[in-house]
Amino acid sequence: MALNGLDAWYAFMKHHDKDALWELLHPDAVFESPVVHTPQAGREIVFKYLTSAEKVLGGPGFTYTGEWRSPNGAVLEFENEIEGIKLNGVDIITFADDGRITRFKVMVRPLKAINLLHRLMGEQLARQ
Repeated sequence: MALNGLDAWYAFMKHHDKDALWELLHPDAVFESPVVHTPQAGREIVFKYLTSAEKVLGGPGFTYTGEWRSPNGAVLEFENEIEGIKLNGVDIITFADDGRITRFKVMVRPLKAINLLHRLMGEQLARQ
């Protein structure tokens, strides 16, 4: 079942196991960022974005607050506060039949949060 991948995603967010994330990503996975205007294609770049996002967003205040499922995907609403800015967003994840992630889209609000994430993600990606 494709949504077994959703359980694997939650496990990654809980345990931060980069090897498990690598295995979860389809070789042709695509990442869509709230601040980069073109989709980022391929397992390596998607892995880089997701591990960076997990470091920037996935701190102790990060929580998923809602979940909506379809037969091959899920929308996960999240919240966090970073540098005094409350942010709210969604991860829109599509899975292949084997449970691997084929598409991962992030949407964030408000504008202050997007600007903050743009800066922090740029710094984190530069470190990798």
